[in-house]
Amino acid sequence: MKIKFASANPATGSLAVPVFENSTLSDAAKAVDKTAGGAIARAIKASRFSGKAGETLEIYAPSGMEAGRIVAFGIGAKAKLNGSVLERAGAALVKSLLTGGESDLAVVLTTVADAEGAARFGLGCRMAAYRFDGYRTTLDASKKPSLKTVTLVVDDEKAGKSAWKSWGAVADGVDLARDLVNEPPNVLTPPAYAKKVQGLEDTGLEIEVLGEKEIKKLGMAALLGVGQGSVLESQLVVMKWNGGKKGDAPLCFVGKGVCFDSGGISLKPGAGMDEMKGDMGGSAAVVGLMRALAGRKAKVNVVGIIGLVENMPDGNAQRPGDIVTSMSGQTIEILNTDAEGRLVLADALWYAQKEYDPKFIIDLATLTGAILIALGHEHAGIFSNDDAIADGLTKAGLASDEKVWRLPVGPEYDRQIDSPIADMKNIGEGRLAGSITAAQFLQRHVNGKPWCHIDIAGTGMWSGSKDPRLPTFGTGYGVRLLDRFVRDNYES
Repeated sequence: MKIKFASANPATGSLAVPVFENSTLSDAAKAVDKTAGGAIARAIKASRFSGKAGETLEIYAPSGMEAGRIVAFGIGAKAKLNGSVLERAGAALVKSLLTGGESDLAVVLTTVADAEGAARFGLGCRMAAYRFDGYRTTLDASKKPSLKTVTLVVDDEKAGKSAWKSWGAVADGVDLARDLVNEPPNVLTPPAYAKKVQGLEDTGLEIEVLGEKEIKKLGMAALLGVGQGSVLESQLVVMKWNGGKKGDAPLCFVGKGVCFDSGGISLKPGAGMDEMKGDMGGSAAVVGLMRALAGRKAKVNVVGIIGLVENMPDGNAQRPGDIVTSMSGQTIEILNTDAEGRLVLADALWYAQKEYDPKFIIDLATLTGAILIALGHEHAGIFSNDDAIADGLTKAGLASDEKVWRLPVGPEYDRQIDSPIADMKNIGEGRLAGSITAAQFLQRHVNGKPWCHIDIAGTGMWSGSKDPRLPTFGTGYGVRLLDRFVRDNYES
């Protein structure tokens, strides 16, 4: 769907106007209502629409107007209006009209939102318009999206277009991350995924792909061990965006890319295993972030690294009881082959700090079911050795509506992953502090660098959200969070 900006109402299509809570018409809504002979006020009086954020009310064939319909949409209390509210309002509006037969919608935001707020409204529209229908060949025409263009009518058209360049790039990054998570695992294999990322070079990103031969030379036996049961070759992909000053240390983001996780020899139950196509959600967030940063020409140097593997049971698969040596030189006793994501990240994290000496490393992974028990779908868990990073992510989460909650790491948890026959084991003690011990394991592979781990098992894949911005399954979580973190803290 295309987002456009204008300084006057188009003559055709549907027209949407904002209404504050308690059915208080905005100035934009008052002007349209006057032209429509009071149709908006009458419709509101005859309905239960009250202007709460997320509410919509359609008025068909209003007299005195070219528009085929007027849609009143709620934006809540005037004093509480912000970017997040505007995003949700835009999403709710588009969600209500997406398959309704109209192709063009104009939204009158004059006097209600400045250029930045209008761009956030547009981001909400784009997020709500997302669909993953490429494999549906018999979908009825009435269920296909009809809405093609949303024109945002603003006070300053030029400023609106300028703001949209930035937020439109974020929308592109979110869409890409969602597509990656939703792709079936027979299509998005590790080699195919790497090739897809290489296609982003035309955005200005520098892409390097390492195959198993190069990975083996680096000593990444932990990562390779996860993929050794698959006929598909494991990959390590490095993305670079050089938008900052030459010589400035980069920011580094690392993503878990298990393209399908059967559990390996420690096989998962069959029910729900299909969702393990999304076990590469951390890597998708990193790719989407890099796409967004390149698209908006972010003034910062960033490196994104993703480890791509497939975890399968096979005659050559890694076994419980194996011991592998990670790139760091530390040995790992494998007690459960379904605790595989931390093995992939261990080598990717060590490679990141050794090769690029970044300012910090943030990793994202759909790592543990335990984080769902702790936080549900509403927050991602963060674990960090650096208070400034954790605080920055918390603030960015509130600003972007991709919330995080900090949990502890510390030496008192080490005993759970200490092994009697190796340097560490890849699981802790039963069900106790499962997300924390996983993070504690990762911390052993960052070599003291400022670091944060984000467990997105509950937020990266979610089919039951009531947020109109979120689709079924792949949410694209992490792109908005990290983009906000970067723009608020590391760009001048």
